[in-house]
Amino acid sequence: MIAAVSPSAADTDVLIVGAGPAGATAARTLACAGVRVRLVDRAAFPRNKPCGGGISLRVLTRFPYLERALARIPTHVLSRLYLEGPDGHATVIESDGPAALMIRRVEFDALLVSLAVEAGAELVTGADIAHAREENGRVVLTSRDGRRFAAPFVIAADGVHSVVARRLGLNPGWPATAVALDMMEETPRDRLRDIDPSTLWIAYGYSTKPEVSSLKSAGRDGQTSDFPLQTSGKRSAPEGYAYIFPKQDHVNIGIGYVLSYYRESVDEAPYELQRGLVDRLRARGIVAGESIRRNFTPSFIPVGGPLREPGRGRILLAGDAGGFVNGFTAEGIYYAMVSGDLAAKAVIKSADPASLGRRYAAACDYEIGVELRDSVVIQRYLFADRRRIAQIIDGADRELAATRLILDYAVGRRSYRAVRWRLLARSPLLAGRLVWNRIASGDGASRARKKSLSAAARRH
Repeated sequence: MIAAVSPSAADTDVLIVGAGPAGATAARTLACAGVRVRLVDRAAFPRNKPCGGGISLRVLTRFPYLERALARIPTHVLSRLYLEGPDGHATVIESDGPAALMIRRVEFDALLVSLAVEAGAELVTGADIAHAREENGRVVLTSRDGRRFAAPFVIAADGVHSVVARRLGLNPGWPATAVALDMMEETPRDRLRDIDPSTLWIAYGYSTKPEVSSLKSAGRDGQTSDFPLQTSGKRSAPEGYAYIFPKQDHVNIGIGYVLSYYRESVDEAPYELQRGLVDRLRARGIVAGESIRRNFTPSFIPVGGPLREPGRGRILLAGDAGGFVNGFTAEGIYYAMVSGDLAAKAVIKSADPASLGRRYAAACDYEIGVELRDSVVIQRYLFADRRRIAQIIDGADRELAATRLILDYAVGRRSYRAVRWRLLARSPLLAGRLVWNRIASGDGASRARKKSLSAAARRH
């Protein structure tokens, strides 16, 4: 267990609430800069955290220190992706090298916290923050057991239902259309295992009630087999996904739906869905073993894009608290770490509360904002017509140059901005939607930039 200390009488410059990837990364960045930082969490580490546990390998380019640190924990790298659509059409995409890093959050989060503590951050565990307020130029936090914490600045990395964001009026709550209900189990391989641990398996637009069709679908080995599929047609796809994330000694199997869709269209309880998914995968020869109820943990993921105002005054929101999750892939760990690092650097560079929030928002917008806003538009665009998902899957084989661009982006060889328009040139309709969304959102982009986006869309 990572040792924590009791709050001391000594002052602290920055309080960080939540010691997940966003909070721990922020704490390390601040501590390395000589800032007095206190990292507060309700849990003791290591602790379990429901999550698929997949990270694109660009995390090693963005955080070079992480590669050496990862030797402390079990990891599993993958270069092969199996992607399946709602009609059973599937393809396998292979990278020329490792593209995805598989970790267990119980180990990865504890590692990040250790790095923060080693850099000089103070860790306080067992402090469940229940109240937050601003007074006399400071932010005061109170835990459920009555302890008080105060500092001039707070980075709230306390998750999708951030208490700090709610108490201080930065986010009253996410609408059901902006949250996914993710249902997952992480089980040791000797009880439940995927047949091919070299492959990341994802089904997009996954339905719990497939209609019988005569279509055949490729299995993970490329062979075809008959099984119930949804018939094609001009219909929207189910707003959900299913996945298998292989780990070194465990496997994560999960299913998720946008919460509004789940409430309106899905009848089964969460664990019934999970057990049904495992049963179907076993019937198809993709997994072996049984689902284990005690390893199942549902959770919520914000997939509606970052908050327009992820910071205000003395408070900055990072990770899930600020909505920094990819709405299309539901990947959150990388963006959590980036937002935590940017929040810390904003505090280091600007001690003026009047400019802190703007500086942070601008930094997030530049590095990951466009990418995350685009991901929400792409998600809705693809869900609106199942044929679009099929086109993406089929195109992975035909459009090898585009597939290579995406892989280069995933491993950190190219930035999102570098590949954005080259990919959108192949889909003028989607490009137009992204431009319109950018203009209509009123997110602070300059008029000149809007004209540039519109001109680029017309050229394509």
